[in-house]
Amino acid sequence: MLDALTLDQMRTFVTIAESGSFRAGAARLSRVQSAVSHAIANLETELGVALFDRSGHRPALTPEGQALLANARDILLRVDAMRARARGLGEGIELELSLIVDTLFPIETVGSALNEMRTIYPNVSIRLAVSPLGGPLDGLVERRFTLGIMVGEDFRDPAIARQALSTVQIVAVVAAHHPLGLSADDGALENAELADYLQIVQSDPSQRTAGRDFGVLSPQTCRVSSQDTKYAMIRAGLGWGRLPLWQVQRDLEEGRLVRMPTTALGRNSQVGAECYLTHRIDEPLGPAARVFGEALARLSAAPGSR
Repeated sequence: MLDALTLDQMRTFVTIAESGSFRAGAARLSRVQSAVSHAIANLETELGVALFDRSGHRPALTPEGQALLANARDILLRVDAMRARARGLGEGIELELSLIVDTLFPIETVGSALNEMRTIYPNVSIRLAVSPLGGPLDGLVERRFTLGIMVGEDFRDPAIARQALSTVQIVAVVAAHHPLGLSADDGALENAELADYLQIVQSDPSQRTAGRDFGVLSPQTCRVSSQDTKYAMIRAGLGWGRLPLWQVQRDLEEGRLVRMPTTALGRNSQVGAECYLTHRIDEPLGPAARVFGEALARLSAAPGSR
């Protein structure tokens, strides 16, 4: 029976193994050496194996002791994590931070902010989703997420608080080998001329845009379910579309993509959209969410973050 095993015995075992001797282990534990030796003897009795070879000048781990040391460390690590989580619960720290992010927002910035939060609250789990258009608002309204990052002014709800973060630049692009890309230097195209070419359009997983289109200028459309798919189809030359500048900057610099030859989609085919950190006003944010929000605001405002 192993029921008599105690955490104190296992902590003593690990401390002695790491210290190299019973005397050094006792000093680290602030105990007399005899008490430490007695604890290890009781542990060996409970386990039915010798953990240390005491025949030499210093005790050495037996093969059995070496094998069981990893188990003891694992148990103590889990117990310490449990204690930390319990302290967090007592302080109101969230068990989980759930976040839904608009596909237009630079996800790497989110990762950096989450990393800062985890350095302060390492025991808070993270649940992260990325969704376009009305998806982030639905996630908050339906209480599936604590925080949201929304882009643009098209989706608002009185129950949702918004904090401005930064501006993301949206640019209309086309593959350099596409007919529109090849004619990019021939002058600006009018809306009627754009109707001759396929436009790659992001579908909305919510019902908030039913019967509405945002920035759709061509009757010929290819609707896709993800921004990565949209990006891939545009790069393949299937059609043109609008994407965040942070995603296509390198393609523009290296000539794989070009800006659309039209002024109908903003100056230089580019417009800015405001980004917001959002949450339900009837659900106050916990410590981890507040730390994340502060980090995200600072990182979003930093030079070069856009």
